[in-house]
Amino acid sequence: MHIEIEEYTEKVRPEWDRFVEAANNGTIFHLQRFLDYHPPGRFESRHLLFRKNRKLVALIPAIQREEAGERVLISHAGASYGGLVVREELGIKDTVSVAERLVEYLSECEIDRILITQPPLIYYRLPNNYIDFALMRCGFSYLKRELTSVISLNYQGDILSTFKNESRTAVRKARRLGVVVKETEDLEGFYAILKQNLKMRHNVNPTHSLDELLRLRQLLPERVKQFSAYMGEKQIAGMTIFICNSRVALAFYISHREEYQSYRAVNLLFYEVIRWAAAQGFKFLDLGTFTLNMVPNWGLGRFKENFGAKGYFRDTLQKRL
Repeated sequence: MHIEIEEYTEKVRPEWDRFVEAANNGTIFHLQRFLDYHPPGRFESRHLLFRKNRKLVALIPAIQREEAGERVLISHAGASYGGLVVREELGIKDTVSVAERLVEYLSECEIDRILITQPPLIYYRLPNNYIDFALMRCGFSYLKRELTSVISLNYQGDILSTFKNESRTAVRKARRLGVVVKETEDLEGFYAILKQNLKMRHNVNPTHSLDELLRLRQLLPERVKQFSAYMGEKQIAGMTIFICNSRVALAFYISHREEYQSYRAVNLLFYEVIRWAAAQGFKFLDLGTFTLNMVPNWGLGRFKENFGAKGYFRDTLQKRL
């Protein structure tokens, strides 16, 4: 039976989010509840559902916009990644059929270019490369292959023993100086640290405004966690965690007060968050990318390796129609 495409409407919202939660590779970034944090009018949404014999087998969150005179479909400009979300049992033939139908449909809609950023393989319940194969078979090519730092949480013994020596020393120093890490509701306090740090180091602002981050926590309270390091009552470092799915927690923001750097609070923060994530049953902790347009930040990559992280591809593919 031919794969049929349906444009998203509010009528299918419950079905959409149920499918994402049960899919092989669905994440927080694919949920309509997550995408709701964007204010109306920021994007022209173009979400698509794929059905076979009326059964939902795949979907893709996307936006459409003009770029250099081209009509471009992007999955998704308002999330770390988007891409095709598929049923766990979807076979290679149907996966290729979904990709073929996507290209055919968007060509009929006079889209000039498609950009898709797929989640890394660690986010899959049953990891496989069917989607990559299907997209490449349909004429997609890699635009960029970023590296995201990932810690496997399959610990057999003491977590601290897996850290490199300098990080183990830093964790012990933070404890000795009285640094304490705890889960907190004080997103506002951490955001002030984050904003100041990014401005000073890179002259940029955080991806989210404070209002947007608070809105995200309101929309998905069980999926947005804040862990912070304190000296007494003073917050000196923090890490904002997005629970992406049952397998992966993502450290979306990590920052500290520069004047407290010698307290090594970030090292203790990593240790405590890793302990928490492992205890919660997550398989991986994603520490985020250390490349930008395939240019590595060597220092950042090396710092994350100190905690046992290794790089996984976060691929963006494109096709001109």
